[in-house]
Amino acid sequence: MADNLNPAGHNFDRIDVEAVNSKAKRSLYAKRAKIFPKRTSGLFRSFKWWIMLVTLAIYYITPWLRWDRGEFAPSQAVLVDLQNGRFYFFFITIWPQELYYITGLLIMAGVGLFLITSTVGRAWCGYTCPQTVWVDLFLVIERWIEGDRNARMRLDKAGWSVDKLAKRASKHFVWLAIALGTGGAWVFYFADAPTLLYDLVNLRASSIAYSTIGIMTAITYVFAGFMREQVCTYMCPWPRIQGAMLDEHSLVVTYNDWRGEPRSRHQKKDEINKQTGDCIDCNQCVVVCPMGIDIRDGQQLECITCALCIDACNEVMDKIGRPRNLISYSTLNDYQASKEHKPVSTTWRSFIRTRTVIYSAIMAFAGLALLYVLSTRSLVEVNVLHNRNPIFIKLSDGSIRNGYVVKILNKKVQPGQFTLSVKGINGLMMQIAGTKEKPRSEIPVNVTANGLETLRLFLSAKTENLQAEQTAFQFIVHDNMSDEKVSYDAIFYQDKKP
Repeated sequence: MADNLNPAGHNFDRIDVEAVNSKAKRSLYAKRAKIFPKRTSGLFRSFKWWIMLVTLAIYYITPWLRWDRGEFAPSQAVLVDLQNGRFYFFFITIWPQELYYITGLLIMAGVGLFLITSTVGRAWCGYTCPQTVWVDLFLVIERWIEGDRNARMRLDKAGWSVDKLAKRASKHFVWLAIALGTGGAWVFYFADAPTLLYDLVNLRASSIAYSTIGIMTAITYVFAGFMREQVCTYMCPWPRIQGAMLDEHSLVVTYNDWRGEPRSRHQKKDEINKQTGDCIDCNQCVVVCPMGIDIRDGQQLECITCALCIDACNEVMDKIGRPRNLISYSTLNDYQASKEHKPVSTTWRSFIRTRTVIYSAIMAFAGLALLYVLSTRSLVEVNVLHNRNPIFIKLSDGSIRNGYVVKILNKKVQPGQFTLSVKGINGLMMQIAGTKEKPRSEIPVNVTANGLETLRLFLSAKTENLQAEQTAFQFIVHDNMSDEKVSYDAIFYQDKKP
């Protein structure tokens, strides 16, 4: 026991055990502290208003845009037709086997996020992320009904009354209406919007439509109304990834402590002297923050770089007659230079560096590759499957017959007229299985718009025209309307020659 005692006689082992036991009794769950962001005005707040209006308009209006594709295709400009396996985007139609287009777009979006973060920080999170946009919208409703920050805090602490109940009920009713509109707009992307709306109102839509609207409504209502900053902090992985994207040339929201410290602690304008910094500790940068953080504590995982703290601080600086941008968008290099009273070096050329060039090159390559494939793709495809049981049959006249399943895919939005022929084996003839038609070298095929036609064929050839056990030949599909031709390489089988 003596070995565990210090000169003062304290038992360290006992203290450590008690400390551990004390910590073990603490709850691992911390109740969410409500955040009441104050409304502010300024350049970045105005920019966020415009971004919110534009993004919400795109989301809600897009399903109602029309695009004339003719009588044989839907007229909705943007439509994910799951039933028929099509994705329509204005003049582009994507088929299930062309999902590599979606993969390419996702690659461009991911690399684009890397590029934005490495140049201007978490601008996506602060301005265009759906979570940010809908939280902003919900806050507008909250302020409109319950008042600004102080009024909402008083209402939250007050006991229940008719006034409080009316305000809370009104707020949640509008929130639910917005959330319902969000869920409704989502399902309109997967069916003809006017028709689906009519069916929804008349309770004739499918249960999938109603359940999807319910799920999307609940997600919007809970995430934007209650979880808010917790979604960004705990559910989104991007705050933990962005650190690898930032460097000394990345623009981030920065508190210039070299200029703001020591703080003047609420002194009046005339009392601020040269011995104090420009920060008067008014906490306006804190109360406007939707994440509830203090930017003066430095870079933090929770910061979404919405820059509202810049607007709030600039307003205060104007009132006390101090220069703006005590809080500003700044790079680490510029921060150090300003701290040492040296000229800042960030220009547009600062954004051209190794990582941004690599990101841009990847995006450009992926974009050009998608454009090339899209512009050169054929609107007609042919696929052939050889019958395996039996592989071939020897006919009574000594010729050999093989069976094939030929599928002709018409990607055009109007019906197609095609001619199917074969090339590569002299005298090779085709016959549609199950018919009494005579074998021939060409077969006319009609395929519906955006449709697939399947043919079961018997092909026969004289043994003297076959080169070996396996003879290569081609199926040729000729589009009679556009003169386009597509081919498919196939194999014709026969007995082993002695």
